[in-house]
Amino acid sequence: MRRIVTSPEESSKGAGLHYRALERLYASAPVNALFDSQLSIVGEGRSRLEFTVTEQAYHAAGAAHGTIYFKMLDDAAFYAANTLVTDRFLLTTSFNLHFTKPVREGKVVAEGHWVSGKRRVFVAESRLIDEEGDEIGRGTGTFMRSHISLSGLPGYSAE
Repeated sequence: MRRIVTSPEESSKGAGLHYRALERLYASAPVNALFDSQLSIVGEGRSRLEFTVTEQAYHAAGAAHGTIYFKMLDDAAFYAANTLVTDRFLLTTSFNLHFTKPVREGKVVAEGHWVSGKRRVFVAESRLIDEEGDEIGRGTGTFMRSHISLSGLPGYSAE
């Protein structure tokens, strides 16, 4: 049996290409045109999403609706998990979230990190931090490999 060994430089270059392609995939999703947000893959199993909350996301009591929390938390956890998968798009199968503080207008950072799983099912966590540095929400998601090839998605490209 022939075994191919990849040098650390080649491995990190390949990972970097995958990370940039995931960032382009995020940017290409039509839903993300509705939000002022930007994804950065910061390393294996880690993502960072910067998001601007505006009054357009408010519920009747004048703070961001829970759907915005879910979007930010799910995206951050999802992309952290998908850094570990280079061939398939992951799907969210469940997500639990906790609201700890209402957020109004301003910048919010969602930090995602992979927790466990490397084959079919992945678990990742995320948290939301407001401009004051306070945690405003936290979530845990379960994601599984789909039959959708990453390379077949228009946004996931080499450049």
